[in-house]
Amino acid sequence: MSKIIPVVLSGGSGTRLWPLSREKYPKQLLPLVGEQSMLQATVARMDGIPGLAEPLLVCNEEHRFVVAEQLRLLGKQGKVILEPFGRNTAPALTLAALWAQQQSDDPVLVVMPADHVILDEVVFREAVVKAAKLADIGIAVTFGITPDCPETGYGYIQQGSALAGDSGAFKLSRFVEKPNREVAESYLDSGDFLWNSGIFVMRATTWLNALEVCRPDILQACRAALQVCGKDGDFIRVDRNLFEQCPSDSIDYAVMERLSQSCIDLPDCAVIPLAAGWSDVGAWDALWKVLPKCDQGNAFRGDVMLEGCRDTLVVSESRLVACIGLSNLIVVETDDAVLVAHHDATQDVKKIVDRLKAEKRSVAQWHRKVYRPWGWYDGVDSGQRFQVKRIGVKPGAALSLQMHHHRAEHWIVVSGTAKVTRGDEVFLVSENQSTYIPLGVTHRLENPGVVPLEMIEVQSGSYLGEDDIVRFEDTYGRS
Repeated sequence: MSKIIPVVLSGGSGTRLWPLSREKYPKQLLPLVGEQSMLQATVARMDGIPGLAEPLLVCNEEHRFVVAEQLRLLGKQGKVILEPFGRNTAPALTLAALWAQQQSDDPVLVVMPADHVILDEVVFREAVVKAAKLADIGIAVTFGITPDCPETGYGYIQQGSALAGDSGAFKLSRFVEKPNREVAESYLDSGDFLWNSGIFVMRATTWLNALEVCRPDILQACRAALQVCGKDGDFIRVDRNLFEQCPSDSIDYAVMERLSQSCIDLPDCAVIPLAAGWSDVGAWDALWKVLPKCDQGNAFRGDVMLEGCRDTLVVSESRLVACIGLSNLIVVETDDAVLVAHHDATQDVKKIVDRLKAEKRSVAQWHRKVYRPWGWYDGVDSGQRFQVKRIGVKPGAALSLQMHHHRAEHWIVVSGTAKVTRGDEVFLVSENQSTYIPLGVTHRLENPGVVPLEMIEVQSGSYLGEDDIVRFEDTYGRS
């Protein structure tokens, strides 16, 4: 049996789960179901499968430090391929397959989106083992989710005749697009249609050979971009200019639909039905469906009080949220935005995000609390010519050596000890002490201790944007 490599695709933005999910910190990095983030849960659910190798993740370059930290918290080693641009799932898988082929003898890849929920992990692992045996002999395998309603938000897979053996797999007859309600009901009644899970199991060469027939332009662009990649610890940086030329396409459109049509010179394709509590959590109503509920059908998280509510999801991030007499609603509170929506309208959250982007409002992309490789900052107040932030710096971490053209800064240490570089001076600032960084002076903040450093920063000046940073040195390779 070949080595099995989990390939986790973590490039989505999750706009339909705004305001919890933001472009710069999307849903796969959040703990929406349980204590682990969705990305962590995706990696962890593979534990216990025989022949399992370290995971290989493909993610947006902007998310690299959060992804690496979440892997570390899981106690996992693994490589992270960084995409300088989003090019959909086919190029992402191609980068992973090319890298895996270089590092191992044609492994079996278990390709999983980072933002799916699977409640029955035992059933999932059993299905992966069966799929891996088929993949080992050159079959491209996908999982089809056994439908329990005429869902119009998913694509469908039609299964054909059963394959020989005890794999529980069927020949894949065809992929079909998201249907209307009437067609979805006919699919459910027929019994031979499954929801398209977007999870695939195949050898690296199976994918690459099929791609060479179906989309040689994608293969050529990814191969060129990876040949001149840079390595930075566990990060693999593909060439930015070469990858920019790669066409954008999904795994389904680029290859899998053509496999199901039995095109010449392409491998066989199979589907394994999976009933494991799967959801792609594509919108708030989908999250409500997979969360535990009270007898009235309500699901909630955070400081929430409900009175006379039914079939309602309430999420509180920063304060008490009290709901009275609500039915079939979604209420989501964060420290800088509140969403209220009917269950039937949750797909339209994306329209709100699009409007926010058009108005260039940062709330579409950023949370108030922003994570950095050295820690985090939280914008707690702002006004004309001033801004106040809470800043947390991890032990041993350091911000870049930098300066600002338009602002000065006051730093007050709340806990821990700060090592401050200010021009030619280097000194320590302890709890309840402060210092001042004049406009235009080169400076750096470090945490030399073994406990987290927390401080308050008060900025003042004519312009307070994050782009007013001139970096001279940076531990994390940021420009």
